Amino acid sequence: MNQTAKPLTQNPHALRETPERNLEVAIGRAVRDLRKRQRLTGADLSAQTGISVGMLSKIENGVISPSLATIQALANALRVPLVQLFAGYAEPRGAMHVKSGDGVEIERAGTRAGHQYHLLGHIGSNASGVVVEPYMIVLTTESDRFPTFQHEGIEMLYMLEGRLGYRHGEQIYHLEPGDTLLFDADAPHGPVDLIDLPARYLSIITYPQSRQPS
Repeated sequence: MNQTAKPLTQNPHALRETPERNLEVAIGRAVRDLRKRQRLTGADLSAQTGISVGMLSKIENGVISPSLATIQALANALRVPLVQLFAGYAEPRGAMHVKSGDGVEIERAGTRAGHQYHLLGHIGSNASGVVVEPYMIVLTTESDRFPTFQHEGIEMLYMLEGRLGYRHGEQIYHLEPGDTLLFDADAPHGPVDLIDLPARYLSIITYPQSRQPS
């Protein structure tokens, strides 16, 4: 049954201001923009920080790399957190491309013979604070039953092939190709009725970086 969803407030196509790949230029741009926004001249900022006008000009133009003490003095004078002067820097973001058939076959706790788990990629420490683990799971006619999983985080399943009954908590969902199941992974979950094999589905697990799913 179709359900009417509330409109999403986040625009997935919105672009932030183009980040700067050079750290010195990013800091200089932030200092200059903040100074002008506060209607301060170079001489004004120099007087408040004890940094010469010539040195300030070099910092704002990204010519030199200021010391941490200098950056702190500038942040104090401009009345902003120190980290705001780094906000325009294009910090490297992780990405992983796994070619078809190259997923790493692994074993997970609770897995028994016949269940194939292919890890399709992994990004650990990152700015989002979230870890994402995508798996391709294949259940064959030789697959054995196993205890249900239970771990922290959110999990999403997308059924590609076959049919099965998938338990979440006390409910069993009958999944067919094209079906999606999104759930809190802290409740017991896992395939319990292997109806039409082989069955193949994507399992995408997300959890905070500070915690690991058991």
